[in-house]
Amino acid sequence: MDDLDTVLDQVGPRLRQLRLERDATLADLAAETGISVSTLSRLESGQRRPTLELLLPLAAAHRVALDELVDAPETGDPRVHQKATTRHGRTFVPLTRRPGGLQSYKIVIPPGPEPASDLRTHEGYEWMYVLSGEVRLLLGTRDLTLGPGEVVEFDTRTPHWVGNTGTVPTEVLAIFGPQGERMHVRS
Repeated sequence: MDDLDTVLDQVGPRLRQLRLERDATLADLAAETGISVSTLSRLESGQRRPTLELLLPLAAAHRVALDELVDAPETGDPRVHQKATTRHGRTFVPLTRRPGGLQSYKIVIPPGPEPASDLRTHEGYEWMYVLSGEVRLLLGTRDLTLGPGEVVEFDTRTPHWVGNTGTVPTEVLAIFGPQGERMHVRS
């Protein structure tokens, strides 16, 4: 029973995290699910125990599987399943697990605002392959739009911004490497 209590105790903070990642208010979520603001607030703060009747509409609203919502331990499947994370509205699905070296991700970039006026730099090298949608890349003085099947690679010390200025989510495969790491292409 202790394991069940531990899982249920983690639901409130997880619900709050998902709501904040969507930039939704309790009122927004209440309108979407039909659950009162006070009930949602008590769920997030741990003052109310989650029930299936409450979790099903919340999982649908947050567009996550119920087992992901409650972070239930997986059973019966020996495969390793990577957990997606969301940062700045973008969903990152890790495709590699080893620390250091090349790191690969499938990234879903929602439609968003025009680029920030300040471009970012950091150590490393990046390769990106567009699966669907369009990616806008500001790279130094260049302004590029990439579509499905297009690839770009660049030194991340060059000021850059990557975003989706379209109307539908964009999916990309991205590989991040340490400074000086280069892709080896064989023909």
